[in-house]
Amino acid sequence: MIRVGIGYDIHRLVEDRPLILGGVTIPHAKGLLAHSDGDVLCHAVSDALLGAAGLPNIGELFPDTAPIYKNSNSMKLLTHVVSRLSGVGYVPVQMDANIIVQQPKLQPYLAEMRQNIALCLRVDEGCISIKPRTNEGVGPEGREEAISAQAVVLIQKKA
Repeated sequence: MIRVGIGYDIHRLVEDRPLILGGVTIPHAKGLLAHSDGDVLCHAVSDALLGAAGLPNIGELFPDTAPIYKNSNSMKLLTHVVSRLSGVGYVPVQMDANIIVQQPKLQPYLAEMRQNIALCLRVDEGCISIKPRTNEGVGPEGREEAISAQAVVLIQKKA
């Protein structure tokens, strides 16, 4: 059986926080405000995977009221999500994502992001697509107040 899931996340940009996307720390004057490390790409992918498998969302699994998740590495949370999928008999097949960000430019970091996500999902890098998008100055992303990510995943029952 094949299933599809969609995920979305947005976090505000603030000073004195690292900017981490797809497990890559990107030099920038601001980072994402969150209980965890704020990696919106990993959060969107996690929610897409969980939704595809009919599991609880990341807010339920990793509540921001739990001190244990304070400053959590979102790549580790994504790895846990993939393990949860495996536990109910599913494996990731493919992922396609948009990161909506006015600045900084992400092109130099995309290969490492793809590699990180592919490793986490246990799929070939060719099955991972990450596309940076600007909002042409519109909305919180365009005004450089926030960064958001959208992800679509395909999962299938284990053979």
